[in-house]
Amino acid sequence: MAIRVPRIIKKCSTSLDVPKGHFAVYVGQGQKKRFVIPISFLSQPSFQDLLSQAEEEFGFDHPMGGVTIPCPEDIFIGITSQFRI
Repeated sequence: MAIRVPRIIKKCSTSLDVPKGHFAVYVGQGQKKRFVIPISFLSQPSFQDLLSQAEEEFGFDHPMGGVTIPCPEDIFIGITSQFRI
C-alpha cells in the first residue's frame, strides 16, 4: 500500500496566493503555519471535526484573521493526507 502525500500548498505570504477552489487555514499550537487547502476538504467528516474544535476554542474570533485549527501540524497533515480529492 502506497502512502499518498496530501495536496496541501504551504504559503507564507498574502491572500493573493490562494488559488481558486482553495482557502487558507492556520494550523498549530503556539506558532501557527498557514496552509492553503482545497475547498473539497470541507465535505470531509474529520475536517468538519477540526472546524468544530476551532469553533469551540475561538468561536468566530480567530486570532490570525482566518480560520485557525487548534491541533499540531503533524496531526493536521496526517488527517488531511487521508482525504480523496
